[in-house]
Amino acid sequence: MKKTIKLLIPIAVLVGCVFIVQAMVAAKPTPEKTPKAQRVVSLYVDEAISESLQLTVNSHGEVKPKTEINLTSLVSGQIVSISSKFAEGAEFAKNESLIKIDDAAYKLAVIQAQAQLASAKVSVEREMANSKIKKEQWKRKNSGSKPTDFALNKPQIAEAKANLKAAESELNNAKLNLARTEIKAPFQGRVMLENIGIGQYITPATDLGHIFSTDVVEVRLPLTDSQLVELNLPMGFMANDNNAPIVNFSAIVGNQNHNWQGRIIRTNASIDKESRLIYAIAEVIDPYGTGSDNNTALAVGMYVSASIESNKTQDTMVLPRLALRSNNKVYVVNDDSKLEIRLVNVLSTTDKFVHISSGVKAGEKVVTSTVPIVTEGMDVKALTKEEAANIVETIKSQG
Repeated sequence: MKKTIKLLIPIAVLVGCVFIVQAMVAAKPTPEKTPKAQRVVSLYVDEAISESLQLTVNSHGEVKPKTEINLTSLVSGQIVSISSKFAEGAEFAKNESLIKIDDAAYKLAVIQAQAQLASAKVSVEREMANSKIKKEQWKRKNSGSKPTDFALNKPQIAEAKANLKAAESELNNAKLNLARTEIKAPFQGRVMLENIGIGQYITPATDLGHIFSTDVVEVRLPLTDSQLVELNLPMGFMANDNNAPIVNFSAIVGNQNHNWQGRIIRTNASIDKESRLIYAIAEVIDPYGTGSDNNTALAVGMYVSASIESNKTQDTMVLPRLALRSNNKVYVVNDDSKLEIRLVNVLSTTDKFVHISSGVKAGEKVVTSTVPIVTEGMDVKALTKEEAANIVETIKSQG
């Protein structure tokens, strides 16, 4: 019994101490909580500037002839001569003779047609003379009745005149075929491909070669929908003398950069199914002559870069390139030093600047520094580069 009492006394003391400590903690006054002040973030800012700008859009494309054809013959025969101008890469003038076909059979056909024409003329004269004689004879023998057309030889005259027209057509056709034995260039241009040689027999279906005009070349330039907006060009655009946008082309030829100038003359009225782009077609006049760059032609097949100038100026806001976030967002510090997240409509960008049409007003402060965590309405301190530089100088002078 005594042992049990000895064991219970320490336990009772411990339990009493616990109750006393709990009572003391409960009686202690609760400390006042001091609210934690929000940390203000300092950010570099720049002012948005209003500027009227003639936007430019960059694209690229391959130079192609506006007019190109497979040269063919309209008559059959053996080739007896080929001009030195009908060789791959050679230049020829409009209506210049390129290929000569043996014309002996066609000259003979002209002579035969001339003989038929002469015979037809004689037939007409003969039938008209017979008509006159028959008319006189009818008057003497049958003065009281009206003669038939056949009695007066009228059907015979009509037949003779029809034969005369047919003979004239045959002669014209024979002369035309004779002229076709000399194959001429339908335009000024160059030879892309030659497929025939002297002595070869050709028919109207024979492909003699491929030629193209050098008066005008075209470049198809792929554009996105936003680029069309920048250039102020609608789909299905057709240019006139006053509204054709200027295009500056460039390419490296012979380790030197060369430049040419053309104009957008139309845009496609439909979207390309494969690329989902819209194509604008630019033209360069006389690319091998007056349109060349120091005698360097804008040659067919060349791949060129293009810079297209908008034909109208647009009112834009100019911001530093660093101000653009996620391609269409800008952070703005308002007059209450709160940060706002704005959506903007981007017109064009360069390495240093971005031009937008909406979302920011002139004079507003846009953030250009990196912000790791952004919330709408957060407190910030706007610092210009000049203010930041002054702070740094002050710290250095105090140190």
